[in-house]
Amino acid sequence: MSDYTNDAPEMELSDLLRVRREKLEELQNSGNDPFEIVRFDVDTYSSAIHKDFDNLEGKSVKIAGRMMTRRIMGKAAFCDLQDEHGRIQVYVKGDGVGEDVYAAFKKWDIGDICGVVGVVFRTQKGEISVRADKVILLAKSLQILPEKYHGLTDQELRYRHRYVDLIMNPDVREVFRKRTAIIKGIRQFLDDRDYLEVETPILQTIPGGTNARPFATHHNTLDLPMYMRIALELPLKRLIVGGFDRVYELGRCFRNEGMSTRHNPEFTMLELYQAYTDYHGMMQLTEDMFRKLAVDITGSSIVEYQGVQLDFGKPFERITMVEAVRRHADVDFDQITSLEEARAIAKQRHVEYKDFHKKGDILDLFFEKYAEKHLVQPTFLIDHPVEISYLCKRHYDKPEYAQRFEVFAMGRELGNAYSELNDPVDQRNRFMAQEALRAAGDDEASQIDEDFMYALEFGMPPTGGLGVGIDRLVMLLTNSPSIRDVLFFPTMRPL
Repeated sequence: MSDYTNDAPEMELSDLLRVRREKLEELQNSGNDPFEIVRFDVDTYSSAIHKDFDNLEGKSVKIAGRMMTRRIMGKAAFCDLQDEHGRIQVYVKGDGVGEDVYAAFKKWDIGDICGVVGVVFRTQKGEISVRADKVILLAKSLQILPEKYHGLTDQELRYRHRYVDLIMNPDVREVFRKRTAIIKGIRQFLDDRDYLEVETPILQTIPGGTNARPFATHHNTLDLPMYMRIALELPLKRLIVGGFDRVYELGRCFRNEGMSTRHNPEFTMLELYQAYTDYHGMMQLTEDMFRKLAVDITGSSIVEYQGVQLDFGKPFERITMVEAVRRHADVDFDQITSLEEARAIAKQRHVEYKDFHKKGDILDLFFEKYAEKHLVQPTFLIDHPVEISYLCKRHYDKPEYAQRFEVFAMGRELGNAYSELNDPVDQRNRFMAQEALRAAGDDEASQIDEDFMYALEFGMPPTGGLGVGIDRLVMLLTNSPSIRDVLFFPTMRPL
């Protein structure tokens, strides 16, 4: 039984599916198997016919697509053919394509894929159309498309059967075209600034670069446990050590964590690293890139997201994490001098923490509970605690904080950046602190990557780094409420 309509009883629907298979069998038995056709040379798309009608009128075109509607009127019929770029009406007449072909055409079904050779014209009612001289069945649809007027509206079915969603909802196709445009725009932006695009391993012996649970696997030949990467950071920094001054990678990362409107177990990250700059340089680059993408994709530096207008045209606000918590929770962590005091205020304000959390972790928990949701306009949250920033340089004059920022909009983190820690002694101490956290029960804490430590000992120049969650950025620039709306195939539990 089809998933896509509940307007017919189960027996009737099963009969409809059976009839389609019988039609295919009849075609095959008569030597007209559509699946034996291997090629149809399309030379025109529906959008071109509509856009360039004055030049194409009266000319022969070859179009192909899925039949979405059909109206049979005796010896003539109209159908709507949907291709990648839209729909075009096709006029099919018995004395135009041949009576035998027309008789066969009348047995085709909505959803079948057809090829048409014909002449561009305008009907008496003024609709731009193609008058068919030849029609050919290129693929038989054995399933039934969703009901015409209600379409595919069940969200889970849309995500689970994305191909049907794409057939029925043109706006969905536009979201994914914009996604591709965003990624191309990022590449162009960085290429123009002499960044080198690179590829680094997805399978790693030690997952590093952030704090997250990895997906584990096993390499049989080497008899070695391996992990899907959780970030792109450490291999890219090795390339900075090796002498490349500007590198970036756009690639999939994998985290074995929860799912929500903002989280999917596999997602796309941009990470870039630039020698001889710091997190202030990364702030300027981030602001410039986001502003350009907003204009290129939406046509304006003012981006509307779920009814809120976000202004990417003006300088992004910069606020420290301490100030954000002071402003929105009325708690001043600059005045909190001990872990015990931090724990006491957390208990008082019902902020849950774990035994291995330090003062900086508790500050971060206060930010998440009280302040994060208020960062609606594009904002740089700067100067995070060192305890949650183990790959960052310490702040110039506040050693308990790091040279780090996260970029926020609509209360959501879109990117994360550092002045990268390049002191191998300090970095080893930070890794050892992470190992202690793992021993204390923090299964997201990082492990020591000895090869990365060895690389740092050769010397890494002062470096700024940036990571951007591409899926969240696409959500923002396409006004999509869920990460599943911008992934062709989001992770779903099998039926």
